[in-house]
Amino acid sequence: MTLQQPKPSRIDWITIMLYYFFVVVGLLCIYASIYKETNPLIWDASQNYGKQLIWIGVSSFLGLMILLIDEKFFFAFSYPIYGITILLLILVLVAGTTVKGSSSWIEIGGFRMQPAEFAKFGTALALAKFLSGYNVNFEKDRKIQILSAGIILLPMVIILLQNETGSTLVFTSFIFVLYREGLPGWILFAGFILILLSVLALLVQPIFIIIALVLLAILFLFLVRRTRALILLTFGAVIVAGLMVSSIDYAFQNVLQAHQRTRINVLLGKEVDIKGAGYNVQQSKIAIGSGGLWGKGFLQGTQNKFRFVPEQSTDFIFCTIGEEYGFAGSLLFISLYILLLYRLLVMAERQRQKFNRIYGYSLVCILFFHFVINIGMTLGLMPVIGIPLPFISYGGSALLSFTILLFIFIRLDANRVNELRGTAD
Repeated sequence: MTLQQPKPSRIDWITIMLYYFFVVVGLLCIYASIYKETNPLIWDASQNYGKQLIWIGVSSFLGLMILLIDEKFFFAFSYPIYGITILLLILVLVAGTTVKGSSSWIEIGGFRMQPAEFAKFGTALALAKFLSGYNVNFEKDRKIQILSAGIILLPMVIILLQNETGSTLVFTSFIFVLYREGLPGWILFAGFILILLSVLALLVQPIFIIIALVLLAILFLFLVRRTRALILLTFGAVIVAGLMVSSIDYAFQNVLQAHQRTRINVLLGKEVDIKGAGYNVQQSKIAIGSGGLWGKGFLQGTQNKFRFVPEQSTDFIFCTIGEEYGFAGSLLFISLYILLLYRLLVMAERQRQKFNRIYGYSLVCILFFHFVINIGMTLGLMPVIGIPLPFISYGGSALLSFTILLFIFIRLDANRVNELRGTAD
């Protein structure tokens, strides 16, 4: 490994400033969510905000080290890093610690680490290196497509065995990376249809859905030019969809755990459980709604002070923003987060190296998934699956992994200037 500092002008300082803006907002929200007038010191290491302050310092140091490393290191060591994260995930299955029903933690002394968080950037690096290999044509080579899916599915399966459904679902966001590299659009469309049918199967009797599919198939064939191949393909798709719809109820009852089934039923309106599975979301919506237009002010949120919202410093951190800074503050926060995602997307698209571009898209997809799902579940629009809001939620493993994920890309982007100028660092 070589240490090589890029020129300051080549580093995207706007992205770093946005990163620190969100980190500081996160620290203030964590502080507000567990604030006690009898213990107002923000550097109290016995409290979550004090611990988060330490993690911010560690993350900043790690981010600096990443900026000093030669960008070729990340390409050369992509597979070893991926392998280490896989080994850590397997270690969790053997000697993991269970925290709040999830056996996804490794505990050493008083320090706890969640390898599933680090597997995200490990997978992003491995996928980027594989797809950027010499003579690799993802769009046309079926073998390459299968191996790419395998790189993504391996950590997903291991994490799912740890009973960490939320982190498992995050890896599905890599499908958009594959789409950018040539995955046929019909696969995305088919995935959307399957998700829609799965939701409908939980609301409507499967037989009615199957009848509707058959009628739609007949109408489709009536409106288009029919060929033998098209007829077989259409009814083949109906049969597959019908089998899937018929199996949804079995999977729902036998694969998901009781609390997961309850959360989905509450979200779909099939159950009302304000004091149970729906309590967190109900209190979160009350907190956000009580903020009004301008909010109650820093440390003035009553939902915060009286601890009405469980997990308020982690999964439901956004309701602190909504209560204390209101609709205006929430809109500003969301706008800046979208600005960060857009900026990263532009940075990814401008990369001349395929490895850099694929890694950049992986970063955007992971952050976007976390952002949409986390805020969606605090508003009651998404099921509660327990994933953090990047850079905002409390958690050392999450902050470290997102910092590594982001700063690797900032370092790769800094090298883009060298390629444009035809010079070397």
